[in-house]
Amino acid sequence: MSGRKFNVLFLCTGNSARSIMAEALLGRLGAGNFNAYSAGSMPKGRVHPMAIRLLKEFDYEINYFRSKSWDKYSGPDAPHFDFIFTVCDRAASETCPLWPGHPLTAHWGIPDPDREYVNKEEEYQGFLDTYNVLGKRIEKLISLPIEELDKSSLKKHLDEIGKSNLN
Repeated sequence: MSGRKFNVLFLCTGNSARSIMAEALLGRLGAGNFNAYSAGSMPKGRVHPMAIRLLKEFDYEINYFRSKSWDKYSGPDAPHFDFIFTVCDRAASETCPLWPGHPLTAHWGIPDPDREYVNKEEEYQGFLDTYNVLGKRIEKLISLPIEELDKSSLKKHLDEIGKSNLN
């Protein structure tokens, strides 16, 4: 890459698990080439405790992550985004703000790990599975020759990544 850093926003309705984990993963895996952000249309106001546990176990500095509204990134002082990914079905169907610069968007929907489980081990596995799928998608993103692709080809690749079953 040319040294240019790409700004990426991950959106999910509650911004408490999937989008937070995606922000963490891209922040680590894409360090130097990407700036990662996350937000929600109706943020829960807290990061899910199981997401926190998982991120702690993978040595992330968890004090950085918080549930926040996408309004934070829609004003004039917000970063210019190159890419916006929705990671839950509800956020994909919601009317999003108009983002300055017309970033490329793609839907990378993943089932919500915040559901009913039989026990904590099963819940942990559900969150770990989500983390792993997001990690594989982000690895594919960061391996793309972004600056060599035209916008149409890049959009096609981003959509394909979102449709891939990486379980």
